[in-house]
Amino acid sequence: MEPDTRIVVENPGMRVLGLVTGPHVGGYTLHRDALVLAVLAAMMSVLAVVRHTRQAEELGREEMLRAGAVGRYSSLMAAVIVALAANLVLAALLGLGMVVAGQPVAGSVIAGASIASVGIAFTGVAAVTAQLSSTARGATGLSSAALGLAFLLAALGNMLGTVDSAALRVTSAWPAWLSPIGWGQQMRPFADNLWWPLGLSLPATTVLFGMSVVLAGRRDVGRGLLPERRGAPHATPALSSPIGLVRRQQRAVLLGWAIGLLGFGLVFGALSAQIEGLEGEATEWYAAFGGDAGLLGAYWASMMQIAGMAVAVYVVTLLLRLHHDEAQGMLESVLGTAVSRLRWLGAYAVNALVGATLLILVFATAMGVTGGQALGGTVSLLRDLFGAALVQLPAIGTLGAAVVVLITALPRWSVGLSWALTVFTIFAGPMFGPSLDLPTWLLDLSPFTHVPNAPAEAVGVGPILGLGLTCALLAVAGMSLLRRRNLTLPA
Repeated sequence: MEPDTRIVVENPGMRVLGLVTGPHVGGYTLHRDALVLAVLAAMMSVLAVVRHTRQAEELGREEMLRAGAVGRYSSLMAAVIVALAANLVLAALLGLGMVVAGQPVAGSVIAGASIASVGIAFTGVAAVTAQLSSTARGATGLSSAALGLAFLLAALGNMLGTVDSAALRVTSAWPAWLSPIGWGQQMRPFADNLWWPLGLSLPATTVLFGMSVVLAGRRDVGRGLLPERRGAPHATPALSSPIGLVRRQQRAVLLGWAIGLLGFGLVFGALSAQIEGLEGEATEWYAAFGGDAGLLGAYWASMMQIAGMAVAVYVVTLLLRLHHDEAQGMLESVLGTAVSRLRWLGAYAVNALVGATLLILVFATAMGVTGGQALGGTVSLLRDLFGAALVQLPAIGTLGAAVVVLITALPRWSVGLSWALTVFTIFAGPMFGPSLDLPTWLLDLSPFTHVPNAPAEAVGVGPILGLGLTCALLAVAGMSLLRRRNLTLPA
């Protein structure tokens, strides 16, 4: 694999995705997947901390807890401990999975730790943003902005790095050392197997946690340190319907996701020319993921699959607002008007579908524009990528409908089960499942396994109809369960 390693190392555009850490299958796997895994680890930590701090204050649980023999900082400490423990479990599972897949033990352990280090650092980031914003949505948004900045710093540091004389190693420039994502990459699994960069994440998390403790002592319960904006004195006509209300609540979140996918689409599209120059086993590597012997088609298919899974995460976060509305007591007030249960559920379903379609098309457009400029033929590439984007929607819808069933059938456990299901579908899907040597029957349980590998292959009608029928059946089951059960009201 050494010739392929040189091609990736010498290409600044390819280094945006990360560093190739050794001429091994594990090194190539990390180059492809480490960035996605790091982002997932960071978001896991952010959501865990925000849910048990800021969201607990929104729901009134924090005020009830503090009425007892619970200290001011107990909830914050508990949330941080839970997030740190989750990252340790993640590191162990990733390392074990790579060992089972036949990779060296030392490199596999370092690989798991490098991903977990990003989640550890963003545990501290979320602890701070939970004190700054007065809403869970705002705290998550601030943490997501910090995550985007971390990616940009790591990418810039890798692109500006220097290559050794053998073209086998990149020494990253200083911006990478300002980013938690960069710290994880500098551990260089399957090559140097360095532990000491982990020493940057742990002190940084400690400092951030100390800052969050200081900030928590300077604010009231339910309030953030950043001033709250006043709303308009009168509602617009669009807010007179449940669909308009949900759209207004999700507007900022959708915009943030759109900006992120736009940026990734521009970068991945610009890499098309560099991907075209890869040779040897790198071709087989992308083809195994994208499902086509043509390297560019396989690359575009694999990137579209990654975007589809990212959009699915957005859909899950939106649909979980159904449980939030019910648990917080807002749903009871809404249903006290002329709004029925199914109309309330339909408002979220419509916004999820429209938002998912918009996001996946934003990514396809950005990738098509920069890819077309690099290769020529922008119009034809856009047409192919639009088709590849739209075939992701049935799988996204199937996962979303399954989440609705969990919310309506098991409201108390729906949040944890929904995220567990999301993680399973991603890891059992085409992005990670084959690399982990998972059995075929387990891979088939993920809806993303059945998505056609467009534009690498022709789109078959069978998989689309199968996913669409599954989505419809799950949606009907969710609606039936919602109509038949009592509401779960706050105590």
